[in-house]
This record gives sequence, C-alpha cells and structure tokens, in this order.
Amino acid sequence: AGLAANKEVVRRFFETFSSGDVPAILNAMADDGGWWVSGRLDGMSGRYDKASFGPLLAGATQIYKDGCLRIEPKSMIAEGDHVAVEAEGRAELLDGRVYTPHYHFLVEVRGGRVQEVREYMDTQHAKEIFFA
Repeated sequence: AGLAANKEVVRRFFETFSSGDVPAILNAMADDGGWWVSGRLDGMSGRYDKASFGPLLAGATQIYKDGCLRIEPKSMIAEGDHVAVEAEGRAELLDGRVYTPHYHFLVEVRGGRVQEVREYMDTQHAKEIFFA
C-alpha cells in the first residue's frame, strides 16, 4: 500500500478508536497485532497482544462519561509501512475529571490493518488520572 493509503488506515483507526466501540477497534487490528505503551506504570505500560488489549480497552471505557477517549491526530508522517502520528486525546471521567493526553504514536500498517501501535504519552498525567 502507498503512503497516503497507510495514513488513511491510521486516520480511520483513530476515528474508530474514538468511538469507544471495542469490537470495532479490535477488528481494525491485525489478528497478531499489538499495542505497546511507554513508561513503567503498572497496569498500563508494556505490550499487549490483541487478546489482552480488548479487556484493557473495555475497562477504560467504563470510567469515561460517554464511554470513549477521543484521539485526534494533529499531524501524520508516513514512511514505508509506518505512520508517525502526533495526537491529542480527551475524555471526561465519570467523576468529572478530564483526561487530556498528548501523544506520539508510531503505527505499523500491514495489509490495510493496524499491525502494531507504539504509544508515547505523559505517563505522569496518566498516573494522576487513573491511579491516584
């Protein structure tokens, strides 16, 4: 696939992710795909295969007021089968606090699906929101 096609796959993926529809999010990922989160936060950081990523997402959607974390790509650069994405997130929690992460993602696209996501974010902000 071309670079523009890979960027479109990633754009659509984050649109789907922002819906909070966990089965649709997982369906957009390759069967042997995964998601890696930076840092050393127990319960968040590390690599998740597709099977373990689903329950993590489902648990997160339970604490969001409208069931989703919206991720809006601000810029994308594609090279080969990778797309680098700068993005901003926003979710209001049931307790009224607002999670506003800034992200950098490196997304590998293979066969029109997301193969692997590497997520870099402010782990301190995540810790304060999810583990305070």
